[in-house]
Amino acid sequence: MSLFIYSPSREDYFQITELWEASVRASHDFLGEADIQFFKPLILSEYLDAVDLFCVKDKEGEIAGFIGLAEDKVEMLFVHPSSFGKGIGTFLMQFAIREKGVAKVDVNEQNPRAVDFYRHMGFEVISRSETDGLGKPFPILAMKLQ
Repeated sequence: MSLFIYSPSREDYFQITELWEASVRASHDFLGEADIQFFKPLILSEYLDAVDLFCVKDKEGEIAGFIGLAEDKVEMLFVHPSSFGKGIGTFLMQFAIREKGVAKVDVNEQNPRAVDFYRHMGFEVISRSETDGLGKPFPILAMKLQ
């Protein structure tokens, strides 16, 4: 599969938010329905605008994954469940590291697949917080590229 990175427009935000929700439902089993409904409008109306956003489309032209960067940090990385295991997350991370100088990421400790993925990409845990950035009880691991 040949992949390419592109910068989405605001018209893509609804599809990106739908991808986010599908990915979270498939990978964040520690989140309840109320948590997903709390975060979903924030993704659409605030968080996507707060990052440099890059996407990958699948062969049907649908967004298969996206990454949001701020300075040297990955703020968000999500892949559609139908594209899990197809190298899209790796492709986006390699782009972020090589082209954008990313060296940091925060990850939910309760998402072991994501923690393992970032370790595989060369990141190591440097600190841990009991809560996420909004003070919710979701432990966060701060990781740095080694």
